[in-house]
Amino acid sequence: MLSALAAVIIGVVLAAGQQTMQQELVIEVLAAPGEALPAAAMDDRPSVLIYHTHTWEAYEMTETARYEMTETWRTKDEAHNMIRVGQELAAELTARGFSVVHDMTAFEPPRLADAYTRSLAMLEARRAAGERYDYYIDVHRDAYSGLYNGANTVEIDGREAAYVMLLVGKGTGATGSGFDERPDWPKNLELAQQITDTLNEMTPGAARDVKIKTGRFNQHISTGALLLEVGNNMNTLEQALASCPSVAEAMARVHSAREK
Repeated sequence: MLSALAAVIIGVVLAAGQQTMQQELVIEVLAAPGEALPAAAMDDRPSVLIYHTHTWEAYEMTETARYEMTETWRTKDEAHNMIRVGQELAAELTARGFSVVHDMTAFEPPRLADAYTRSLAMLEARRAAGERYDYYIDVHRDAYSGLYNGANTVEIDGREAAYVMLLVGKGTGATGSGFDERPDWPKNLELAQQITDTLNEMTPGAARDVKIKTGRFNQHISTGALLLEVGNNMNTLEQALASCPSVAEAMARVHSAREK
């Protein structure tokens, strides 16, 4: 029997046109099938899994925050890509009483178009190993849009903070092929709206309107699964990090209200 924190290796077969490639994905899980979860994962604290399907997304470089690009506004450097934002959010949630697991797997290679297939394999491996979370948060950064011309930040506690946005997938299949298993998206939407409303009550305008799209975004795994966009490529990393305390506080307030 595998020990706790065992490595689960999954072969993910990805079809690309007429070509098929085999990619080994190594995932750290808290326990193997049939094993008890560690005590830290079984306590009464609300639990969160943070991960990043588009791991290498990055922000506008500044004189003090520079990185080697894999392509424009993307980097493998975990001190400057979404891993860094996930670390900040994990710390803020932990400080508010959540039990947090942060999966730092890079799901983009070997091909960005297949990243959701690989992040789903991670989620399924964790669930097969007995892991369950109240919330599954896929943390991204958005692409700057002309729809949001004007200010690109909001002031929170004297700091310039990036706007955030929650995205919910209906699972109807953007390509027309659809999915065999779809999210219970109205429940995901309810959660997303509660967090958005709470953020905007705390700091008016801090959160964009919830975006609903046809894709699934792996949200069929739980009604607590959301995609969180922290800023966009025209924000700085510092601005993105400044948003994390408010997101964590909004989640804490929403969780408390839902538990009553």
